[in-house]
Amino acid sequence: MQCTPSRHRVHVELTPRPIDVPAVRAHVVGDPTLGGVCTFEGATRNDADADHGEVVRLEYEAYEGMAYKQMTALAEEAVERWGPARVAVVHRVGPVAAGEVSVMIMVACGHREEAFEACRWLIDAVKRDVPIWKRDVYADGFVRWVDPPAEPGRES
Repeated sequence: MQCTPSRHRVHVELTPRPIDVPAVRAHVVGDPTLGGVCTFEGATRNDADADHGEVVRLEYEAYEGMAYKQMTALAEEAVERWGPARVAVVHRVGPVAAGEVSVMIMVACGHREEAFEACRWLIDAVKRDVPIWKRDVYADGFVRWVDPPAEPGRES
């Protein structure tokens, strides 16, 4: 599922395939008025559990219609908050092996300060607000749902 709203400032995608980094970069980079570009790529870690071994993959599930809508709203909010900008938010669904990228945020703004702020805000908002869930799959086949971390100041 993909979106490119008016003026082509926002690109949002949920994909079962590896993230096409050159395509995302081509969408965000290139406007000569935007000098700060910031990228966040989140990859699957092979954390270990004493009873089950290493994580071999994550499996992501999404309420796709709502996730897509929320990701688009967050990307558009970033454009509004940090001025003229180009934003991409791409998240994998399905299995993602250890070492593979599962989420990518890329932001271009007028200056680096805005780009860093927008990128940080976006990944935090996506993790907090978008209905995408993950489960760890361990080397021995054990599967465990992963709860999102509690927001600072809130109990889980």
